[in-house]
Amino acid sequence: MNFLEVSGLQVQEDGHTVLHDISFEQGEYEKLAIAGETGSGKSTLLQSIAGLVQPSAGQITFEGNRVIGPHDKLVPGHKDIAYLSQHYELPQFLRVEQVLRYANTLQGDEAETLYEVCRISHLKERRTNQLSGGERQRIALARLLSTWPDLLLLDEPYSNLDKGHKLLLQEVIHDITERLAITCILISHDPHDTLSWADRILVLEGGRLVQQGTPEQVYRHPVDSYTAGLFGNFNLIPAAVASELMAKLGIAATNRDLLVRPEHFRFVGKEAGLLAGTVQKVTFYGSYYEVQVQLVGFSVTVRTQAIPAEKGDWVYLTVHAEDITLI
Repeated sequence: MNFLEVSGLQVQEDGHTVLHDISFEQGEYEKLAIAGETGSGKSTLLQSIAGLVQPSAGQITFEGNRVIGPHDKLVPGHKDIAYLSQHYELPQFLRVEQVLRYANTLQGDEAETLYEVCRISHLKERRTNQLSGGERQRIALARLLSTWPDLLLLDEPYSNLDKGHKLLLQEVIHDITERLAITCILISHDPHDTLSWADRILVLEGGRLVQQGTPEQVYRHPVDSYTAGLFGNFNLIPAAVASELMAKLGIAATNRDLLVRPEHFRFVGKEAGLLAGTVQKVTFYGSYYEVQVQLVGFSVTVRTQAIPAEKGDWVYLTVHAEDITLI
């Protein structure tokens, strides 16, 4: 029995299909991230799993039982699935301890552990109108977790947070999965949030599931340029000018473009170079440089930690075959 199984899920809103035939599974304690552009259906998918949106077709099964949508249930939602919306709210002018006490179903030590994990123990005497956005969010999260759900759904939890509160929330989410042993699904637009956290990533485009795999798989071998762009910069070498490079790498000729991440190109000496060109621009980003190199018929961006040459210099590049994706 799978912990969570989504099968053939379709959702329509106002005559428009928001989700098209979505199917995937999640194991217990597996950290699942959902990526996609705004409007791709990420939030609708989470809300469907939570039992807050009615599917038009398909089925969601959680711990062996079907998740019932709001059309078939008086009070929408599933008691063992918690959903933290982007638009969470707290009662105004109450002390934090009051907000938590009204929602709490845990006993003494369990409640204190939860407050410690959410980094809010020191805030219990404050009133809700005296809290920062990051503090309010962690309290909303603790209130949600006071029912100790089996599955936590986090909809863009890092949006609108400054760096300090974001780092703190990342620690909180890590401890929720590790110390509290609660399974999570998370949505984020920032590739650093998903690549470094998830065991598996689902990519949505226009309400369709276009790729799923480990973070390394979706980053190194995206199925298309849309997916590649969600996780960072890339070079797209047109098929019309890629044949020579493919021949040098022993890749069979095709009529497909080549996708290469900037860090996968390396500067080498003339003898080891597969490509030759001139430096057009060098940009410093603190821990690395990005170097734009004009080759015959196309240009590429190379990411490197050391400046290999100055603007106008002739340089040589190489790349490994396993770092090239055919698009």
